[in-house]
Amino acid sequence: MDTNPPGPQLSRRRILRGAALAAAPYALLPAARAGAEGTVDYPSAEWQPASTGNYTSSDRPAAYDIDRVIIHVTQETYPDTLAIFQNPQKKVSAHYVIRSADGHVAQCVHEADIAWHAGNWDYNTRSIGIEHEGWVDQPAYFTNALYEQSAKLTAAICATYGIPKDRDHVIGHYQVPGTDHTDPGPNWDWVRYLNLVNFA
Repeated sequence: MDTNPPGPQLSRRRILRGAALAAAPYALLPAARAGAEGTVDYPSAEWQPASTGNYTSSDRPAAYDIDRVIIHVTQETYPDTLAIFQNPQKKVSAHYVIRSADGHVAQCVHEADIAWHAGNWDYNTRSIGIEHEGWVDQPAYFTNALYEQSAKLTAAICATYGIPKDRDHVIGHYQVPGTDHTDPGPNWDWVRYLNLVNFA
């Protein structure tokens, strides 16, 4: 039951103004900017936006160079991870989330913006964060589909920003200075993953 009082009533003028805008030819409306709400940077991703309270708006790579991809494991299910990113009280996000069962990709933060995923501001400003559904101690979550789709995404990011496809530039969360995280953990197959990234 909704206990909040009803909001302000729409005036007749506001309703008519909205109707006139809806009837306006699309040619008269401004073009959507790249990275606009609802658009994705990676064509096969689904837009699942994080709360604007969980990342910093930016204009990367103009504002900050992007020179890293950081690999994470969610320690949550895919839907719970999306819900966490959509909760403004959590103060956390990543650019992408990969679902274990089929490798489905959700984009939660535009690449131009700074996701709060690394726990280190410098690394946040210069990286793209990719979360993978699962737990570090449950390797069954690291399916063929998850590895393959994640590697295609990482390869595309590396191509876009000129990031070398190596372990100095595609790193685990545990490699971020000052972190207390261990993901993606000892069960993540780095050799396999980097091979997939390099041949994607």
